Amino acid sequence: MTRIAIIGGSGLDALDALEEVSEIRSITRYGQPSGSIFQGCLENTELYFLARHGNAHTIPPHRINYRANIAALADLGVTDILAITAVGGISPTTPPRKIVIPDQIIDYTYGREHTFSDGLEGAVAHIDFTLPFTESIRQELILAAATSGINIERDGVYGATQGPRLETAAEISRMIVDGCTIVGMTGMPEAGLAREAKLNYANCSLVVNWAAGCGTGIIDLLEIKQHLHMGITEVLTLAKSWLAGHGS
Repeated sequence: MTRIAIIGGSGLDALDALEEVSEIRSITRYGQPSGSIFQGCLENTELYFLARHGNAHTIPPHRINYRANIAALADLGVTDILAITAVGGISPTTPPRKIVIPDQIIDYTYGREHTFSDGLEGAVAHIDFTLPFTESIRQELILAAATSGINIERDGVYGATQGPRLETAAEISRMIVDGCTIVGMTGMPEAGLAREAKLNYANCSLVVNWAAGCGTGIIDLLEIKQHLHMGITEVLTLAKSWLAGHGS
């Protein structure tokens, strides 16, 4: 049986459209997740919603208990995850307000608890991570965007940085050489943990600013909030369209 979860990032700390809501407070062997998990219905589909940064958006990217978040969803029987993130645009094709469905990821983070294979059970487990996002869900999102008339970037390379500070222009220049097209702070280890937990997982990224050195002048944090506020509505439209057709 398919069970769906949406992990909300910056700009999506609550899913107001969720109906018949019940609150679940979880505890896992890895500790507590970012906040309560809300179970309800959206587009006549049962799903779970978890705010990655906490219900009041108080947890910075490097302090998120990614292991507890994924473990809590897995314990609830979740099979498919749509992860929504806010990112900076690096490629000329990823300007602010563009929605990107990345197909690859590069991990620049450090010091995060990034695996369930921690050696405590006397074994080391390896996963194939050649394609970090579930292709079937990616294609469903692409189709949902076309159905909804939403202009998206159908692929891209998500560069996951440590945060919470934004990057330097030199760091973004390095990421351009590496092939990154967007930059965010929460894509890893979340995607890797989902793969370890054998969960289907895809990312939907909303570009809210030009990355350092890619625009003109310094990054305006107020402008980021404006792009986030205006763009998240289109992200939710895409998510609803995907839910309506998921698995059909």
